[in-house]
Amino acid sequence: MSKKIVIIGGVAAGPKTACRVKRLLPEAEVTIIDQDSLISYGGCGIPYYVSGDVSDEKELRNTSFHMTRDESFFLNAKGVNVRANTRALAIDRTKKTVTVEILTTGGKDEVPYDQLVIATGSRPNILPIAGADLDGVFTVSDLHKAIDIKDRIAKGKVSKAVVIGGGAIGIEMAEAFTDLWGLETTIIEFMPQLMPRLIDRPFAMMLEAHLREQGVAVFTGEGASAIEADDDGKVCRVVTPNRSLDADLVIMAAGVRARSELAVEAGLAVSQTGNIMVNDRLQTSDPNIYAAGDCIEVKNILTGKGSIAPMGSLANREGRIVGDNLAGIPTTYKGWVGSFVMKAFERCIGATGLSLDSARAEGFDADAVITAQSDRAHFFPTQAIIPLRLVFDKTTRRVLGVQGFGPANDAVLARIDAAAGIIAKGGTIDDISQLEMAYAPPFATALDALNAAGNVADNLAAERLRYISVEDFLNWMDDFSSHEDWLALDIRHPKETEPFVNKYQEKWISTPYIDIRRRYQDLPKDKTMLIICDAGTRSYEIQTFLDSVGYRNTLVLGGGFNIIRRLGVNWWPQS
Repeated sequence: MSKKIVIIGGVAAGPKTACRVKRLLPEAEVTIIDQDSLISYGGCGIPYYVSGDVSDEKELRNTSFHMTRDESFFLNAKGVNVRANTRALAIDRTKKTVTVEILTTGGKDEVPYDQLVIATGSRPNILPIAGADLDGVFTVSDLHKAIDIKDRIAKGKVSKAVVIGGGAIGIEMAEAFTDLWGLETTIIEFMPQLMPRLIDRPFAMMLEAHLREQGVAVFTGEGASAIEADDDGKVCRVVTPNRSLDADLVIMAAGVRARSELAVEAGLAVSQTGNIMVNDRLQTSDPNIYAAGDCIEVKNILTGKGSIAPMGSLANREGRIVGDNLAGIPTTYKGWVGSFVMKAFERCIGATGLSLDSARAEGFDADAVITAQSDRAHFFPTQAIIPLRLVFDKTTRRVLGVQGFGPANDAVLARIDAAAGIIAKGGTIDDISQLEMAYAPPFATALDALNAAGNVADNLAAERLRYISVEDFLNWMDDFSSHEDWLALDIRHPKETEPFVNKYQEKWISTPYIDIRRRYQDLPKDKTMLIICDAGTRSYEIQTFLDSVGYRNTLVLGGGFNIIRRLGVNWWPQS
């Protein structure tokens, strides 16, 4: 008698589990239950469907060989039964059945199982504010909503959009509205920066500056307090404590939480935040029930703590692991480090591991360096700067995180992926410094940008480098009185330094890099000099020289002006 495997959830982890187990156990009877009519689609592609990069919603449901993943496809191509438009109501662990409701008829049925998989995903958070349920207020939670959003815009019903939430989904939707449709778009984020806890403030500032350059208004440090309707009951504005924003369309992108109600009602263990608890084989507290995808508690490899990890990439990996274990192949899931990359107009931003703020909050003795190296050989015509931030533990030298910002190509992605592998294995600064990276001038530098970040971290950890953080430098530029005994030592070409010297007078010294060794005695010893170049590399070299001749009153601005000019600061002099 064939084993009956029932899977609740048909978007990512569920279909992956089903297809994997059918390859390993062709004789198994595998059934997917999903309350939606559309299944197995690329949910992460929804913003790109709205933007027009993906022209038809069917492309999100198609295979790479252009077949639509529907009930017929799964039955005929995969041997998997799909019961769409069917809502799972309850799990009876004693009888080993799932009670379901057939949404098209209202009828109920009981589906027996030998082993069960819960892959119910997550649901978006709805802010508890007035007007959250108005016509024209959307979450980005399924393909039906995406189709409705795009239809309204295409029919000319929308000219102004407000996105509540400055995370990845919110930013991607803002780009979709602005880039193709030319909508007047605003992002509001309750936290002081975009993508809070995922990236540190300098990288959030670079992202925000680029969004503004592309016409997106961004307001951080304020949340929506109400959404208001016009006389027809449709959304017309979003109100915050600081302003009122007209809107024909509102996207609520305020995070997600696990859909774990079935598990809770069945008596399965869940975390305090509602995520389904699983072991390293992705079994729940009932050994006959597995769970995967956005609904489970996933261990962070760095901190050892569990959290929700709502990413399609992880859901697919987890689905394969569940499929293995269902087929009797013991396979374990080690957890995640938190890697992502996303496009924002002409730029991309990515990170893996912990930000500096998050690392310190977790109790690590953490520090970080910023570099701004070329993504490929400096002489290659398409070279561009990719700022990187490497976060590490000062005591153990363990790498805790890497962040990157650069052109919307694969340069940042390649460094983030390489760092993710190192971090997951508990790697150190030395592993980053010595990591072998493929090299050819069109693709990288001989000493890769990631290697360079490791080298700078090594210098800082070994106390060969003394630096000023970007945040402290910006604070000084905003208020010179905060450190009256500081001044800038700008070692760039005089044509580059002239506007700064003219504007900031005695606070700005211009001494070209090529002249420092013969003119160092002209420099003051009673002031702290903040050495500035474009990338920070020459600044460190000059610091080591000045140390050797008795001038230890220097700090290096990591990443130099390659970083600062990307932050959208308002004090930059006009040349």
